[in-house]
Amino acid sequence: MAAAIASSLIRQKRQAREREKSNACKCVSSPSKGKTSCDKNKLNVFSRVKLFGSKKRRRRRPEPQLKGIVTKLYSRQGYHLQLQADGTIDGTKDEDSTYTLFNLIPVGLRVVAIQGVQTKLYLAMNSEGYLYTSEHFTPECKFKESVFENYYVTYSSMIYRQQQSGRGWYLGLNKEGEIMKGNHVKKNKPAAHFLPKPLKGKPESVAAVDGIRSILVKFLCCALCVEIVLCCQPQYAPNKLFIFIQRKILELVFTVSIMCRELW
Repeated sequence: MAAAIASSLIRQKRQAREREKSNACKCVSSPSKGKTSCDKNKLNVFSRVKLFGSKKRRRRRPEPQLKGIVTKLYSRQGYHLQLQADGTIDGTKDEDSTYTLFNLIPVGLRVVAIQGVQTKLYLAMNSEGYLYTSEHFTPECKFKESVFENYYVTYSSMIYRQQQSGRGWYLGLNKEGEIMKGNHVKKNKPAAHFLPKPLKGKPESVAAVDGIRSILVKFLCCALCVEIVLCCQPQYAPNKLFIFIQRKILELVFTVSIMCRELW
């Protein structure tokens, strides 16, 4: 009886060893097959760790190539604004200097960026009112373009102004042709007045205003003709509300046309 029990225990141990050997052999790669189930499980684990542990790299977008109008900025002080090769900003009376050429780039409604054609540098104004040059376009490179009397234009910083009075900080040249601090320039003084001189053709803004003005003039003429016909033939006249709306439209068109004429 004891011998039978001992032999059964030995047989069970032998079967357990054979099962362990067979399981170990399954994980060994054979030349006929590619990857075993154990290898696949390991790859799945590592791939999950890489998926959840790694960070996605953000692709850096290249800076947009802004296009503008090649222009000379003639100061009311008698100088042309120039941006020299070393980044110096001042005025010169040499009209043939290539450093007086600037790209006026529209970046918003009546907002422009001023870039030197030769140096590819942008004009910018810092929080202290000093003018400097920047290789890249930043918010400090934005200037508000306003038309002053006699078709002169002023350029003020879009993000900096006097905190108490709200007065703008302007681009300006003094009588010696030197650049001034923005908070020392007043918009009604000749130091802040510039006259843009495009090299070829009209600026896009001027052409757009001329196109709008011509359309408004045609519309105004048509509306006046309709008004004359209605006055001459009252039997075809519409109700009072229609006449009131029509007259308000005429007034609006006339006002906008006058504004366009004053601007350009």
